[in-house]
Parts: sequence; C-alpha cells; structure tokens
Amino acid sequence: MNIKELHATFGGLERRTLRPGPGLTVIQAPNEGGKSTWCAFLRAMFYGIPTRERDKQGTIAEKNRYQPWSGAAMEGEMRLTWQGRDILLRRGPRGSAPFGLFQAVDAATGAPIPQLTGSGEDLTGVSRAVYERSAFIGQGRTAVDAAPDLEARIAALVSTGEEEVSYSQVERQLKAWQNRRKYRQTGLIPTLEEEERQLCALLAQQEAAGERMRRAADAAADLRREQGLLQREEAAYRLRADSRRRQVWEEAQAEQTAAERDFQRIRQALFQDGPTPERETVRDLQEELAAVRSLTQEGRHTDALRATCVEQARQAHHRLDQERFFTGMDPDEARYTARRDAAQAAPRQTRAVALPLALLILAAVCAVGGGVWSPWLFLPGVLLAGGGVLLLWRTLRENRSRLRRQRELLRRYGVDRGEEILRLAEDYAARWEEAAKADETMERTITRVDVIRRERDSRWINLLSTVRAFAPGAKDPVTVSAALSRALFLREKYQQAAQRLESARKLAQTLPPPEEPEEDGGFQPRYDLEETRARLSRTAAALTQAQREEAQAGGELAALGSPAETQARLEELRAQLQSRRAEYDALGLALDGLKEAYDALQARFSPALNRRAGALLAQLTGGKYDSVTVARDFSAQVRAEGEILPHAAAALSQGTVDQLYLAVRLAVCELALPAGDPVPLVLDDALANFDDHRARLALDCLLQLAGERQILLFTCHSREAHYLAGRPDVTICTLSDETN
Repeated sequence: MNIKELHATFGGLERRTLRPGPGLTVIQAPNEGGKSTWCAFLRAMFYGIPTRERDKQGTIAEKNRYQPWSGAAMEGEMRLTWQGRDILLRRGPRGSAPFGLFQAVDAATGAPIPQLTGSGEDLTGVSRAVYERSAFIGQGRTAVDAAPDLEARIAALVSTGEEEVSYSQVERQLKAWQNRRKYRQTGLIPTLEEEERQLCALLAQQEAAGERMRRAADAAADLRREQGLLQREEAAYRLRADSRRRQVWEEAQAEQTAAERDFQRIRQALFQDGPTPERETVRDLQEELAAVRSLTQEGRHTDALRATCVEQARQAHHRLDQERFFTGMDPDEARYTARRDAAQAAPRQTRAVALPLALLILAAVCAVGGGVWSPWLFLPGVLLAGGGVLLLWRTLRENRSRLRRQRELLRRYGVDRGEEILRLAEDYAARWEEAAKADETMERTITRVDVIRRERDSRWINLLSTVRAFAPGAKDPVTVSAALSRALFLREKYQQAAQRLESARKLAQTLPPPEEPEEDGGFQPRYDLEETRARLSRTAAALTQAQREEAQAGGELAALGSPAETQARLEELRAQLQSRRAEYDALGLALDGLKEAYDALQARFSPALNRRAGALLAQLTGGKYDSVTVARDFSAQVRAEGEILPHAAAALSQGTVDQLYLAVRLAVCELALPAGDPVPLVLDDALANFDDHRARLALDCLLQLAGERQILLFTCHSREAHYLAGRPDVTICTLSDETN
C-alpha cells in the first residue's frame, strides 16, 4: 500500500494537501505545525472517527478535538495504491456523525469498490487497535500497551516464550467477563434467570387471574341467562299450579258428590236382607266355614282310611285262618308247642350196642375157657351170651321206634329239621300280632270317623243359622262362602265409601273456590317444579359465587399488574438472558480458543518476536543490546552481549526505552501485520528522545525497511532531513500554511 496524496479539512488543517512519496518520507514541521493532526487524519481516513467516544477529564473525544477550526464540515480525501490499483477514499459528515460518510472508488474510472466498507480493517487487514499498537506510533506512545483487539494477533507474540505469559492476562480478563455473567449462583445470568422465574411466576399468576376472571364472567353470564329461564319456568309452574288448584277444587266437588252417591248405594245393598255382621265377624265366619270344609275333607279321608283298615284286618284274619299247625293258639302257646315238637324231632344219638357186644365177647371167652380150662366156665358164658343177645335186641327196637316218631313229626310240619318248626311258630306269632294290630287300628279309625262327623254337623248347623240371618238363600258351603264373600266385600266397600266420603268432605271444606287461572302461553319447562326450584336456588348461589370470584380475580389482576407489560418485560428479559448466555458461551469458546491459540502460537511467534526485536534493537543501538524479551504485561527487558542478567525497561534511559519499543513495534509489524500489501508505517516524533548517533542508526534502519513498506516519519527536528538529504527513495516534506 502506498499513499500518494492527502486532502484534509480536519482540526487545524483547512483544505490542506500532503503528498508523501514512496519509500521513506520525512515530514518536518515545528511544534504545533500539524504533524499529529496529519497523523490523526490519516488514521481517521482509514478507520473513521469513533462516534461513541465521549469527552473525559483531561481528554477530548476525537469527534470534538478535530472539528475544523473554521466551522466547516469535517471532510477529507486520500489517494493511494491498494492491491495494485489506484483508488480514492473520501470521508465526510453524515447527519450528526463526522466522517460518517465513506466512499471508495477507482481513481481511473470512478467505479465504487464494494469490498471497502469504511471499517478500515478491509483496507489495512487489521483493526484500529492493532494498527495503533504496531504501524502507527503516536507522539510519546512508543511503548506497547494491552488492548482487547490485540488478542488475535499479538497476545502470544508479546511474551517471553515461557508458559502462561500474555495468555494468562487475557485468560483472567475473559474469566472475569465470564464470571461477571455467571459464577455459581451469582452474576448477570443467575440474576436474569431469577428475574425470569419471578416474571414467569407473576405472568402465570396474572394469566391465571385473568383466566379465572374470564371464566367467572362467562359463568356469571351463563348463570344469569339460566336464572332468567328458570324464573320463567317457575312462573309457568305457578300458573299451572293455579290451574291445577282450580281443577283440584272442581274435582273435589265432583268427588264429594260421587262419594255420597256410592256411599248410599253400598249402604242400601249392605242392609237389604238384614244387618250384615262387621268385617271381623265375617272373617270369623269365613274361618269357621274353612274349618267345616276341613272337617268334611278330613271325614272323607277318615272314611277312606276306615275302609282300608277294615280290609287290612279282614286280610290279616284270613291269613291267620289258613294256619294248619297252631290254629286257635296265641303266640305263646304256638311257641311252646313248636319248642316241644322241635325237641322231639331233633336227631338224637342212637343207643349204643357196645355193651351187648361186650357181653357176647365175654360169653365167647368163657366158652373157650370152658373148653380149655374148666367146664364150669360154660355156665357164665351161656348167661353172658343170653344177656348180650337180649340187650342187643332191645336196643335195636328202641332206636327204630324213635326214628319213626321223628319222621312223622317232620312230615306233619312239612320240614326237614326241628329248627324249622320254631320258625313256623314265629311266622304264626307275627301274623297273629299283625291281625291284632289291624283290629286295633280299625277300631280307632271307626271311632275317629264318628267324632269328626258329629263335630262337623254341629259346626255346620251353627254356621248356616248365622249366615241365613243376613243371607236367607244360603244352603250349602258354596252359597255360604259366596254370602260371606259378598258380605265382606260390601263391608270393605262400605268402609271405603265412608272414608272416601269423609275425605271428600274435608277436602271440599279446605279448598276455597280459586280464581280463574291465567294462560301460560304454551311455555314448556325443561324440569319439574322441585327440580326447577332446586336449580334456581343453586343457580342463584352459583351466580353469587361467580360474581364474587370475578371481583376477586379482577382485584388480584389489578394488584398484579398488566399481563401485556409483564409479557413484554419477560420477552425483553429473555432476549437479554439469551444474549448473556450467548456471551457466556462465546467467552467459554474464547477461553478454549485462547488456550489452543496460546499453545500453538507461543511456540512459533514469541521466540520469533523476541529474536526479530533483538536484531532490530541491536541495529538501533549499534550492537549494544542484542537480546529482547517481552513479558506478559508488555514490560520489556534487554540484555547486552556478554551479560548474564537482562535489564528492565525501567532501568534504561527514556531514549533507550523508545528504541526498545520501536524495535518491538517494528517486529510486530513484520510478524503480525499482513505482508502481501503492507500498510504504511507512521511515526509521529518517534525519534525525539534519540541522540544523534542512535537517530542516524534508526534512520538507517527505517531506510532499510522502507524498501518493504511506505514509511511516514513526522519530526520537529531538522537532523533527519539533513542526514537523509540526497538519499534515493527518500522524500522530504516541510509543512507550512501553503499546500505541499
């Protein structure tokens, strides 16, 4: 970039022109000759005038400080070469903003250059703050100070290369900003969140109160309509009640007449054939008739039972008469006879023949003995043989006789054993007892039949005589039952007619003749009267409650304030909260980015900055100081060749300090500013504190650097012009009241 021509109406400059040359331009002027004004004009042409800046104690804002003294409008024009093309920059007033109007056009064609918007950064590639702290060295401002806009370019450069240098300072500032927005439960964000919560709660209360008031108002309106309709329905029921009372009175009169007519008719029928007994007496007679009928039925049943018993007794005697063995005996006699015959028919052991046989054997022995031993033995043998034969014959005859008798008994009873004779006797005894029991039952039944018949006849005669007193035509149970039923019916009808007549008379006496009712217009109520009155009562209570709730909600809403204002404040607060949260997040991202940038750049740029600044300082001081370190707080230290400990800037002379920071600024220009189209370097009396020797060294350094970028050196001394006179690529200008 190469500035060719400047035209200014700016502060004390009134339509002045400055034409710097390429390379190094020395602009010489005495004090108050306009050097600083031209520097400020050049910066304003690049970046404009800060409109938000205000006058402070000891400081005048640029928009006020550089107002033209003549009262004319602040305006200016700059012609320069930018990115290989000649362009014109124009600035002038726009409204109340000085230099608010900006134009950038092609110098040859006058065509606008859209990419240049007047921010200055589009033109120089850096912000105003960076430009002021690098390529723009104001009067007495050689030292570099901290600024937020330097963060992106020189935060890691102006450091010693040690861990956490300028990064920590920026980090502390960013954390301070972040903590101001939110630190635990304090800060702007928690405050806004609490206010948002309170506003939300307030808005909810307001909306709830408004909704309750609207609901209460709607409910009250509905209830009023319902109340009017129910009142109309109640009035319709009153008209109908009047009509019904008239109808009831007429019906009561008609009922009384009909009741009297029925009473007389029933009374005449009741006493037509004689005095009819009372209802209780009639019921007793009906019970008596039922008893007679029951006795008749029981007599019939008993007659049937008697016939059955007679038949059963006959059959029992018939079976008893068929007995062959025990006829005419009672059970005890039959059992005795059976036991006797059973004992005779029982098989007995036959008389033994052993004794006769024994006698015969002894007789044989005696005979043998008589033949062998002594003939005297024949005599006892004969006797024994005779006795044995006789005894054997008798025993056999008795056994045959006993067997014959047993067979005859068994044959007579028709059984095979004696025990069966006992069973026949038991069967006979059972039949005999059955016949006796049948005779006893028959006698009891005959006696019962006679008792029932006599009781039935007696009660029937008494009942019939009583009934014929008021029903002469009664002659049998059917006609008696009909007479009793008719008497009971007439008695009940008579009592009902009397009660009806009494009620009708009382009703007719209690109902005065009503007036003629009005017409209800055919209105049809929705509910019955009780429901209508109940609903009317509930509606009135609900209406009172709705009106009370509406008034309460309205009072609450009035006390809470307008929901619209609360909503507007809430939206504004949420916008602020969103902005603060975005700032908080952005600061967090900035801290993360700062850490990453610090880690990456510190290793690359800080050593380079220190090396380049050291080389430039060695050139500016004639080699006395060849090492420079810039600390995190922008304090610089220098070290001479061969020395171990560095010297702080506070220990140096003012001239050496200016030389130190000039070296730092020149190094920053080379490392931090764009190199493709380098911006001009502006120095306003930057060499004022240099001695002549070091001033010449500085001019040699600037002359060397002027081969890479345009340098404008404003000075109040003539030594710079004398030293550089006749040098190539050096332009010397002297400011005066005339146009240069």
